[in-house]
Amino acid sequence: MARKSEHAGNVLTKGTRVTGESRDRLQAELKRRYEAGASIRTLAQETGRSYGFVHNVLVESHVALRGRGGPNRRSAARAST
Repeated sequence: MARKSEHAGNVLTKGTRVTGESRDRLQAELKRRYEAGASIRTLAQETGRSYGFVHNVLVESHVALRGRGGPNRRSAARAST
């Protein structure tokens, strides 16, 4: 069964190509929500799209992507030696 998302007034079926005006609306909505603090993974899950799709849409909209966060293993390894 295909998953549907109802964001920005659209109903998008998972795996369908998003182009034109509907892509512009989705891009604006994802950009707004990402800049408000939502993660790419959360946006992907809520819209039924892949992480890569959401990442690419954000890059296309010139969003300053946040770092991954979490511990930096290399720095932690150097600090313990």
